[in-house]
Amino acid sequence: MEFKIEQPPINIGADISNRSFEMINEELKEYEKINEFDEEQKEVISRLIHTTTCFDEVLNNIYFSDNAIKKVQNLLLNKAKIIVDVNMIKVGLSDFYLKKYDNEVVCYINEPFTYEMADKNKTTRSYAAVVEAIKRHKDEPLVLACGNAPTFIYAAINTLLEQKVDLNNVALLLFPVGFVNVVESKAYGKRFCNTFDVAGVIMEGRFGSSTMAVATLHAIYKLIKDYDKDEKYNGR
Repeated sequence: MEFKIEQPPINIGADISNRSFEMINEELKEYEKINEFDEEQKEVISRLIHTTTCFDEVLNNIYFSDNAIKKVQNLLLNKAKIIVDVNMIKVGLSDFYLKKYDNEVVCYINEPFTYEMADKNKTTRSYAAVVEAIKRHKDEPLVLACGNAPTFIYAAINTLLEQKVDLNNVALLLFPVGFVNVVESKAYGKRFCNTFDVAGVIMEGRFGSSTMAVATLHAIYKLIKDYDKDEKYNGR
């Protein structure tokens, strides 16, 4: 059998990105559910679909609290710390946006004090890490992004309340994936957002991932200003 060498039909990164979003937006027309969302929410949704290729799962499980996108943008514009559960989110976030808006990403998951606290208190490292992060930065705007560990959500909410943090300065982006504590933790996060009018974007159910947390932040940054149009930056 002869094997023929081929090249990709589209071979420029920006062109691939643009074509991908064209295909997503065209296919989204087939889903009546998309009409339930406003234009900014649709931008986040298309970015999440771009990351996962999963139309039904995203559309049927995504939750936005009232004015969530605007609230997250305001926090980012006010130099919010982005507290994350895993370094995968930290690595995935665009240096361009982080430097542009002076947002430091905080992840204490591998710090020695986190191991000590987790062992002492019989918790996961994610739980211990977010407790310490909130205590250290409780007087600053905070965006808490979770893509892996549902215990992070319980620790974040409980610490925010115990430390009497100003919840007007807080947003939750909750995308843990898996089986144990996942559905329950997201439901807890949703109740918290609704009770205290906290900005939240949540992927309900078992579905999620750290890459989806990254995609959501990138979409929200892009809605502040679309640098693809005004500067030579392929931010998609």
